[in-house]
Amino acid sequence: MRSTTVRRVTVSIAALAALTGAAGCSSSSSPAPSSPAPSSRSGGAGADDGSSGGGSARTRHLTALRAAERSTDAADSARVESTTTMGALMSMTAGGALGWHDGLSGTLTITYTGGTVADTMRRLGSTSMQARYLPDAYYARMGEKFAERTGGRHWIRYPYDDLEALGGGSGAYLRDQLRNTTPNQSVQLLLASGDVRRAGTEKVRGRDTTHYSGTVDVARLTAAGSGIDKRRLADLKRQLEQAGVTTQSVDIWVDARDLLVKKVEKGRTATGELTQTAYYSDYGVRVPADRPPAADTEDFTALLKQQGGTGATS
Repeated sequence: MRSTTVRRVTVSIAALAALTGAAGCSSSSSPAPSSPAPSSRSGGAGADDGSSGGGSARTRHLTALRAAERSTDAADSARVESTTTMGALMSMTAGGALGWHDGLSGTLTITYTGGTVADTMRRLGSTSMQARYLPDAYYARMGEKFAERTGGRHWIRYPYDDLEALGGGSGAYLRDQLRNTTPNQSVQLLLASGDVRRAGTEKVRGRDTTHYSGTVDVARLTAAGSGIDKRRLADLKRQLEQAGVTTQSVDIWVDARDLLVKKVEKGRTATGELTQTAYYSDYGVRVPADRPPAADTEDFTALLKQQGGTGATS
């Protein structure tokens, strides 16, 4: 594989990892419709589809979700484990600690487990990479084969203000997602969807939780009754529309402290079904994220210039 091709493919893959890894902490980036997850209809112990009790059941669900949204947001940080599958393109796992007090920060280890992306990464010498999120930029640490082609530099730096160079709207979406991501974004989507069901109570990794489920239709998101201000709702809509999202199913599990314990989001993309599952624990954990050494770092814009492109094909 030629040096410029290695750089181009690696820059694209690292950017994809930034989005899908961080998405374990937020809403899915699946760009297409889906049907509700089976669990949203089958329910569990104490399942309540919102029809019994009419508006009172919906009011209870919204009250519970608003408490979860506030508590999860106020926690500021958590350990995150996620798995993502995007059709035949990619399957991956991500794990680490992320904070969201002032933008996204923290470190994840991302491992590609299948799909064409994993095959490409194997040819590049490694199926695993470290991702660091800082207030002004995202960093991806690539393998030794990549460093051989970049003067010994292992890290790619993606300044958020420059991400539109990755290809118009998709780059802008990535920038906004990385700046605004929090775990409670999934809760906000359910609140604004107008379609919330209490699917029962379950044990999730030893913790008692309540399971809520719904279908998010971007065109029907509303601030009415959700507790989400109009500016935040506009931001959510814009992020989803930039990613091409129309509808997706969202399932969340909330513990007795009103903290998000698990989320599952499903949709359909041009590359096939997208499913993402994330688990959250150790809320309030300290989240270190050191900036990589400048001498070991290359900006992605410089890599794109070296290959004579703008990133539009990435």
